[in-house]
Amino acid sequence: MPASPSDLRADDILALARLSTRPGAVRAMLGWLTRRTGGPAVLVGDTGRVLAGPEGERDPAVARATADAVAELRRRGAPSAVLGGAEGRPVHLIALDTDPRTYLAVVGPDDPHCGTLLADAARTLALCWRLEQAERARRRIESAEGHSREAVLHLLMVGSVPAAQRIAGALRPALPGVIQVYVIECPQPRRREIARRIDREAGGGAWIVPCPVRPNHVIALVPPETGPPGGTGPADATDPATGTEASTGTDASTVTGPAPTTAPTDGTHPATGTHPADATHSATETHPATGTHPADGTAPATPAAVGGGPPRPPHVSLDRLIVRLVPESRVGVSERVALRDTPTAYEQAIHALAVARNAPERRAAFGGDLDVTVLAGPAGYRWASELLAPCLRYAPARRADPGPQELLGTLGSWLSFGGAASRHLKIHRNTLAARVRHLDELLGVAVSRSLAAQSAAWLALRLYTAPQAAAALAQAPPEPTVTLEAVLGTPAAGTWARAQLRPLEQAGPATGLETVRTWLRADARLPAAAAALGISLPGARKRLTRAEDALGRSLLTAPSAKYELWLAMRALGSL
Repeated sequence: MPASPSDLRADDILALARLSTRPGAVRAMLGWLTRRTGGPAVLVGDTGRVLAGPEGERDPAVARATADAVAELRRRGAPSAVLGGAEGRPVHLIALDTDPRTYLAVVGPDDPHCGTLLADAARTLALCWRLEQAERARRRIESAEGHSREAVLHLLMVGSVPAAQRIAGALRPALPGVIQVYVIECPQPRRREIARRIDREAGGGAWIVPCPVRPNHVIALVPPETGPPGGTGPADATDPATGTEASTGTDASTVTGPAPTTAPTDGTHPATGTHPADATHSATETHPATGTHPADGTAPATPAAVGGGPPRPPHVSLDRLIVRLVPESRVGVSERVALRDTPTAYEQAIHALAVARNAPERRAAFGGDLDVTVLAGPAGYRWASELLAPCLRYAPARRADPGPQELLGTLGSWLSFGGAASRHLKIHRNTLAARVRHLDELLGVAVSRSLAAQSAAWLALRLYTAPQAAAALAQAPPEPTVTLEAVLGTPAAGTWARAQLRPLEQAGPATGLETVRTWLRADARLPAAAAALGISLPGARKRLTRAEDALGRSLLTAPSAKYELWLAMRALGSL
């Protein structure tokens, strides 16, 4: 017995309902309507543009026919109609209940009951279309917010703190005055999950950005916690915001390292986003939010979450939570620093991450800093000014060409990230290569190839903006041209250089120091260093990894301490 029209209609409505639950429901329903009616089914906007259709190539004739039909229907002011289309093919139109108005159109259907079918389909299609449009809008907003957050991080890295604070104030949360930077290395598909967890555990007060340069890194600017309730327990070290000092407790299991010092409050180059933060790292396990060293190796009990929200579980620090959540992750944590020193904290976290990769607990906190700006006397500032002068005085021939600050920003980014600087600067890799070649010509040194030139440029960028050097230069008498050897030949430079190399000398064996020296002589090229040492490439990499552990700094990944080590060995005459 053939099915009645009411049964067929019920089957059609049931089929549409099932299709509405699938991913890509609108396209699936239009494909089903095309097969069911015998004519192409599409969604058309009120301007006549085809918005969605079934899979496959779109027929230009169908687009023209539906556009003419929509224009005629709007002229009539009717919600639905059957209008004559191109080549005598009728166009069935019905308006969906959406804003802006969208129309379901079927061109030249074979089904005589097409009108009833389209009326039933229009209700379900309208809901699905609104859902898909809302999801597209959500993704656009999420993408825009992600780019805005990345822009805030970039502004902080180039020293534009007020601008970063204004944008962050609109996006929320507001940037705190004192931060710790977490760099989490994790599988790229889990970055969003980790970002949500950090945000929840920090009570919504963290500023979290997927790294624009490294797809497996998440960068989080986290407000440090105020400490355990009741004011008991070890206190934090020097507060970079207030300058007040308090004693710190020491874990009995702490491995002795260089004495930590207060993070520098200046020295960030305003155009490059770089900072002299390649410094030694202690193996001390500190609480990443408070900087304390509890005797049992755990965090203080139930610290209050910053910015509201649920408190963190007792005795579990944020970095521990992350490595528990994602066992394949690694976490590097900076010291507490003022917001203006975000570049310093980022480099500290990168160096801590280099240690965390080989640490049993897969996490490490930065534990020491010896600032290269101790070299920023009048002679150092004059030398840096002379080296960077061609770039600072550069006048671009065309308005679209990069100016001095943009070129210095490119130089700093390239020294930190190498070829990945194109992602950091949001420029094409060929544009990056052209700018680096231009910098070679301007500065008169081969920063694109030579580690010696790169180290000199790296030092110049840091000394040029050191405020203590500029102040000293204002009071110093004029001197003749200063060389890099003169800058590295001062007693302060010798003290700084010996402190840089001491962890390698103390760690032993001597092969570690010799491997680093050979690697630096080979312009930090691992194959050439392995050949010079007469060992395999994996063997040379393993030695440098052990050197990273001894130094507590990154050598094989950016930002790298290779520039400081090259300068230190040059200052001591051992390179």
